[in-house]
Amino acid sequence: MQVIVLLFILLFEAVLPFSGAIAATLKDSLSTSLNVYTDNADITVVNPNVSVFKTLSTHFMIGVKGAIDAVSAASIRTGGKPFVTDAVTGASKKAGGFDDIRYSPTLMGIYDDGDNDALTFGGYYSTENDYVGKALFFNYVRQLNRQNTAIGVGASQSFDRWDPMIDRALPTDERKERRIDLSVSQLITPTLTFQLIYTALFSEGFLASPYHFLEQESFAVFERLPDARSGNAFALKMVKLLNELTSMNLAYRYYTDDWGIRSHTTNVELYRDLTERFTLGTRYRYYIQNNAEFVKPPGATTPARSFYRRRLPLYRFQRQHRRARLHLSTRPSRGAGQVD
Repeated sequence: MQVIVLLFILLFEAVLPFSGAIAATLKDSLSTSLNVYTDNADITVVNPNVSVFKTLSTHFMIGVKGAIDAVSAASIRTGGKPFVTDAVTGASKKAGGFDDIRYSPTLMGIYDDGDNDALTFGGYYSTENDYVGKALFFNYVRQLNRQNTAIGVGASQSFDRWDPMIDRALPTDERKERRIDLSVSQLITPTLTFQLIYTALFSEGFLASPYHFLEQESFAVFERLPDARSGNAFALKMVKLLNELTSMNLAYRYYTDDWGIRSHTTNVELYRDLTERFTLGTRYRYYIQNNAEFVKPPGATTPARSFYRRRLPLYRFQRQHRRARLHLSTRPSRGAGQVD
C-alpha cells in the first residue's frame, strides 16, 4: 500500500474591496495561494497560484488564472534508470533545484443572469519541458425549484502534444482528452446537500510515456499502450453543516473503462472555522483499483505482446492520502467549510 501525506498547505486570499462570491453576484476579485506537497516517494511540488476577475457589466465577467508547478523528484531525473527521462521532464535539474517547471495560464468568461442561469467558458494553456497542453471548456448551471435544485452540464476538450527530450520517433506526438460532466444538486434541508455526478471520458493519441521501458533478461522494450481509451465515472457527494462552525464533506466515486479498470474512491473532509478569518481543514482519501485487462506481471512479458506497462496506475493497487489545510482570508468567514 502506498501512503501519501500532504504535510502542509498554506492558502492566502487577498480580495479587492466589494468582492463577493462569484456564483451569487459578479464582483471584482484578486486571490493568491501557495500549495506545498510532499510524499514518501521523494516528490515535492511547490504550486503558487494567482487569480484575477474583473466585471465588465452586471452579468458578465472575465478572469485570468495563472499557476506554476515546480516539481522535484528523483524519478523525474532518471525515469527509474540513469540517463533515462520520464514522461514530464529531462534528466537535469533546472535553476533553483527543480526538475521540471510547468506554467499553466487560463482565460475564462463568466455569465450570470442574476437569477437561475450561469455559464462559464474559457481556454487553458500549459507548457513544460517536453509537453504542451491546450484545452477549451464550458460549464452551464440551471437552478430550479426555488433554487433548491441545480442541474449542470460541462465539457472540455484538450489538444496536447508531446515533444520528447530523447531522440525517439513516436507513432504520433498528439494526445487528446475529452470530458463531459452531468450533475444534479439537491438541497435536502438547510444544512444538508447531495450531489450526483456522471462523467464520460475519452482519450486518444500517444497515451504511454515516451521514456519508460520494461527491461527483462532477454529484451528491453518501450512502454506501449492502446491509442484510445474511454471511461465512465459515477459520483455521489454530500455536504453537511454540523454546526455554525463545522462542516463535513463525504464523497464516493466509481470508475470503469474499456481497458478493464474498475476503481473505488472514498473521500472525507472536515472543516472548522477557528476565527472569522482562519479555517482549518483535514481530508482523508482512499483509492483502490484492479488490473487493466492487458497488463501482466513483468516476468510474464514477452516481445510478442502488443502492450507493455512499467508503472503502477494500470496494476491493482490501493492508496491512502491525508491532507491538512489552513486557510487565511482577508474577509470574514462565509461559513464552515466554504474554503476555495
